[in-house]
Amino acid sequence: MLSKVYFIGVGKDETAEEISKKAAKVFSVLDFKEKIEKDSFVACKIHFGEKGNKGFINPRWLEGIINLIREKTSRAFFVDTNTLYVGRRTNSIDHLNLAHEHGFSIEALGIPILIADGIVGRDDYEIEINCSRIKRAKIASAFFHTDFLLCLSHFTGHMITGFGAAIKNLGMGCASRAGKLEQHAEVHPWVNPKLCNNCGICIDYCPSQAIQQREGKASIIDEKCLGCGECLVVCPAQAVKFRWDSDFSRVQEKMAEYAFSVSKLFKERMGFINFLMKITRDCDCLAKEQKSLIEDIGILGSSDPVAVDKASVDLVNRNRKDDFVKGFHNIDWSVQIRHAQEIGLGRMDYELVTLQ
Repeated sequence: MLSKVYFIGVGKDETAEEISKKAAKVFSVLDFKEKIEKDSFVACKIHFGEKGNKGFINPRWLEGIINLIREKTSRAFFVDTNTLYVGRRTNSIDHLNLAHEHGFSIEALGIPILIADGIVGRDDYEIEINCSRIKRAKIASAFFHTDFLLCLSHFTGHMITGFGAAIKNLGMGCASRAGKLEQHAEVHPWVNPKLCNNCGICIDYCPSQAIQQREGKASIIDEKCLGCGECLVVCPAQAVKFRWDSDFSRVQEKMAEYAFSVSKLFKERMGFINFLMKITRDCDCLAKEQKSLIEDIGILGSSDPVAVDKASVDLVNRNRKDDFVKGFHNIDWSVQIRHAQEIGLGRMDYELVTLQ
C-alpha cells in the first residue's frame, strides 16, 4: 500500500495568513489532531534558524496549525536541540533568546519553547536499535517525556547530506550533542596544540575526565572520551576540533538510523510537514541570508517521513532534465531515503494527493 503525501501549492505573492491557512489544511488531512489526547505533551520540532539567517520557517505560517493543536491540549510546545558547532544555538539560553528574536515567542504563537537536550546539550537517553551503523542512538531527553511529535521541516540543500528535510529534522535534529557528533564525525574530538592556551576550561567541563594536560596543552584521551562534544563548545580558543566523516553516504545512513530510533519512540504518534519555500543551497544553520534557488513550490504533509522527503525531492526536480537537488552539492541525496526504507522507517513509493 502506497504512503499518502498531501500537497498544496503556494504562490510567491501569498500572505503569511494565506500560507497559514494552507498549512493548517495539510495538517488537518493528516488526522494528527484526532490522535492527540487531552493534556498530552505535543512537541512541534522545528529549526529556529541561525543568527542572520532568514530562510527558516516563518512562525506566522504555523499559526493555523498551532490553533488546531491547542484545541486538544494546552501542553504543546516548539522544540529543538543545541548545535554541535559554536554559535547562537550552542546552549539553551542563547538558543531561546535567538528563537524569540526570530518570532517564536509565547506572546506571538501561544505556546512556549523547550530546548530538548538541556542547557549545554548533555541531557539525553539512549535507544537501542542495533542497525548497521548505530547500535544505540543518543536522543535528547525531553522527547522521552513527550506524547506526540510533529516534525516541521524546511526543505534545503545540505553540504553533507545533499538535502535536509523530515529525515534530517528527525535524526539529526532530535539527537543530543553527543548524537550529532556520532553522526557527523568518524573519530573523537582532538585538541590543536597551536591554538590551545591551557586555560583548563575543557578539563573542568569534561564529564568523563577524558582531558588532561600534556606539555602545557590539553589533550583528549580517546579511551575515556564519551563523544559528548561539550569540549567543542566551551573552548574559548576554539582549539578543540573534530574530523568530519568524509564518507557522505555513511553520514546519511547514520542520520537515517537516528531517525529510525525516534520513530521507535513515537511509533504512530508522529506527523511530518515539509515547507518547499525559499529553497536554498545550504541549510538554515548558516548565519547569513541566502538566495532562493527556485520559485516557492508549496507544503507537503504525511505520516511517513521517507515518503514526504521523496515527494519533496521529486517536486523540486520536476520539469528539469537533470537532478536539480544533486546539483546543490554534487552529493547522492538518495542514500538517506533508500537506507531509511531498508531499515523500516518508511516507504519511498507514495501517492501524491493535491489539495485545493
